[in-house]
Amino acid sequence: MTTIAESETRNWLELPLDVTASILCRLGAIEILNSAQSVCSQWRKICKDPLMWRSIDMHNMGEIWAMDYDLEKMCLHAIERSCGNLLDINVEYFCTDELLIHIAERSGHLKRLRLVSCYNISDEALIEAATKLSFLEELEISYCSISKDALEAVGRCCPLLRSLKFNMQGCRRYHSGSDDEALAIAQTMPKLSHLQLFGNKLTNEGLQAILSGCPCLESLDIRQCFNVNWGTNLEKACEHIKHLRRPDDSTLDYEFDAELHDNWSSDEDYPSGISDIDLMSDDYDDYFEFSGASDLSDYDDEYLIFD
Repeated sequence: MTTIAESETRNWLELPLDVTASILCRLGAIEILNSAQSVCSQWRKICKDPLMWRSIDMHNMGEIWAMDYDLEKMCLHAIERSCGNLLDINVEYFCTDELLIHIAERSGHLKRLRLVSCYNISDEALIEAATKLSFLEELEISYCSISKDALEAVGRCCPLLRSLKFNMQGCRRYHSGSDDEALAIAQTMPKLSHLQLFGNKLTNEGLQAILSGCPCLESLDIRQCFNVNWGTNLEKACEHIKHLRRPDDSTLDYEFDAELHDNWSSDEDYPSGISDIDLMSDDYDDYFEFSGASDLSDYDDEYLIFD
């Protein structure tokens, strides 16, 4: 007699391969590598197809931090499985200089790169990566310690860039404004259509430079950019922008923590951040230490079921 569980399993296995692949593609890389590919030989075969890895989503779920996963090794393995077909990657919290450069070297046709709260990425690594990402169209760098120098390099090396999100934690007040990032964007990214600068220190002068240097802008989000004194002149200058979010506009639909912080000092606190995750433990910096391993076949940790 066939049990309900056996019947349900058989029904899943009887799905056409393209339908199964479509379902599995909706899972994140973590779920595929640690559970989905172990269901059966058919799913394992599908999960090893390079076309399954055109998009890699390494978003960080809260429970992952409580488990002994090496997310950097998992990401490296996912990149290898893509066999150069990677077009879109999202990495949150754990990206390092080595991983970023590896992504660029093995994914020359990458179109979308999203880095969130990756505090260990340096300007030098992003500059080197940018030289290998000439097909990049969308870039998000939210809550990372990246300066104008890296932004300028991205603008020079990525001529197809159409969308940039460069977000920081908003502060109630700043000692002084800074147009460094705004000028870097204005001077090197003339084809931008979409720009989000949440919590940036830019002033009216920086905004005017962006409006002049990026004439193709269709959407602009400068919420919590409180050094911009919004008024009639700026309203008129932004008339051509279809989707405009002003400094004081609502943040209810913003995907991260939009709580305003007191003015910070770079010597005391992170310049940006979105949650308590970076403060969870004193050994955060050691948690995702890059292993330096090059042979991905040896990733047989207790919780990692790759091959």
